[in-house]
Amino acid sequence: MPSTARRFGLQSATLIQSARATVAAVASMLLARLLKLPEFYWAPISAMVILLSAVNPLTTAWQRFAGTALGALLGALMGTFLHPSWIVYGLGIFLCGILCVLLRVGGAYRFAAITLSIVMLIGHAAPPFIVALHRFVEVSLGIAVALVVAEVWPAPAI
Repeated sequence: MPSTARRFGLQSATLIQSARATVAAVASMLLARLLKLPEFYWAPISAMVILLSAVNPLTTAWQRFAGTALGALLGALMGTFLHPSWIVYGLGIFLCGILCVLLRVGGAYRFAAITLSIVMLIGHAAPPFIVALHRFVEVSLGIAVALVVAEVWPAPAI
């Protein structure tokens, strides 16, 4: 490790972890922009959530993937067939929790609720199903990039 880094109290593991997160975030952002995804920033956010989690990346990836799929589907259905209101939104959050437990993916609840919130609460020009599909693809892209980085560049012990 360079003496300058040591002088500031930085360990090589910290530098490597930061470099891994940077590579995953930038790669997923560039891929999402290349694919012309409308809210491309969800790809690097998802990559960082996976790589910078204290939990095994595969566990976090699975929870984020399952939760995003469930929240996107439920948000699209509710946004399409029900009149938006605080009651409908609250019902959606409640159903996310119930469905995650019933589907045995309880750890995915927070991601399902976040995705449902994005689909239902943020004004979009596109129909709810298109918004939900974009969110799912953007998040899944970030997850995939993070898993590739985690596989080819294992995390150092910090």
